[in-house]
Amino acid sequence: MNDSGIKKVVLAYSGGLDTSVILKWLQQEYGCEVVTFTADLGQGEELEPARAKAELMGVKPEHIFIDDLREEFVRDYVFPMMRSNALYEGTYLLGTSIARPLIAKRQIEIARQVGADAVSHGATGKGNDQVRFELGYYALAPDIKVIAPWREWDLTSRTRLIEFAESHQIPVSKDKRGEAPFSTDANLLHTSSEGKVLEDPWDEVPDYVYSRTVNPEDAPDAPETITIDFERGDGVALNGEAMSPATLLAALNDLGRKHGIGRLDLVENRFVGMKSRGMYETPGGTIYAMAHRGIEQITLDRGAAHLKDELAPRYAELVYNGFWFSPEREMLQAAVDYSQAKVSGTVRLKLYKGSCSVTGRKSPHSLYSEKVVTFEDDQGAYDQRDAAGFIKLNALRLRLLGRRDR
Repeated sequence: MNDSGIKKVVLAYSGGLDTSVILKWLQQEYGCEVVTFTADLGQGEELEPARAKAELMGVKPEHIFIDDLREEFVRDYVFPMMRSNALYEGTYLLGTSIARPLIAKRQIEIARQVGADAVSHGATGKGNDQVRFELGYYALAPDIKVIAPWREWDLTSRTRLIEFAESHQIPVSKDKRGEAPFSTDANLLHTSSEGKVLEDPWDEVPDYVYSRTVNPEDAPDAPETITIDFERGDGVALNGEAMSPATLLAALNDLGRKHGIGRLDLVENRFVGMKSRGMYETPGGTIYAMAHRGIEQITLDRGAAHLKDELAPRYAELVYNGFWFSPEREMLQAAVDYSQAKVSGTVRLKLYKGSCSVTGRKSPHSLYSEKVVTFEDDQGAYDQRDAAGFIKLNALRLRLLGRRDR
């Protein structure tokens, strides 16, 4: 029994094997009351069984929180991130990373509501999620106590977890009894898979690992054309039909699944220092990110667009490393949001066998001038003779260098 003085803890609880074991372990090790919090972020699983399982393990009904956060997730986290065009290490759309600050925020809100003095999560001591959760907790509640069982207990293998579960009458589903082939995390933006069959970066990802996308080779033989409407940098309609943020992303997920879009096999650098290999499926997010780039092409000035491209990797790294609730992320967000004032219009895209390409864009705020750029007679809209002085001034230092070094 732990003499930490902790009386009540809010646990981020999925109802799966790991967090069910953690629930019982907290009750035993800390002798404290456990409050469970399960977030519906669009992971596509039935969440009500988590309630029954928590009740079975002695959690009071009023201490079981199952919250539908899908709209808040897309509106206040995914869309603001997408405005920045953030990609971690040039490819990863940050599907797991961006969900953690919202879970942390809601956990702290519940802790305040029920008078808890601690929060707990099921992230391991090797990964990024422990950092993301805990930086979120401490930013929002500087004096909160955090319990991270994977850094404390001796249940260091799947076999030990199952033995603990069985000795404490915790139900273990049949698929957990064999050695798990890989672990997954899912939400409305993506599904990530890591570990076991994916650990050798030379081995191709087995087809059974993919759950959100059909194999591009088996996708429809005819391309599909869609349009996405944007207002101030956020998607507001699909094929002319107005949709809420979560509804739009869900509809794009269905299209991406059908056409095998959004698969990524990545070896990434974790914040804690090691490299890991993951397989990510972000069907709707991949289409959305392409469309957002498309509308920016005609509505953003070159200077603003290029500055955004410089800021995007920094923004992505902050989200990946767990610094959502940091002043520097908020500063970057302010700059990004300022840039989006005129990013409104329509983008047309073609979806076909794993690929997504922009085929058209239009906007009432377009900076594109056909009159200026035309190869035909521009009737004086642009004086080509102006380019001579422009080139000579830019060439001046190169000519001076050339004369000196000749």
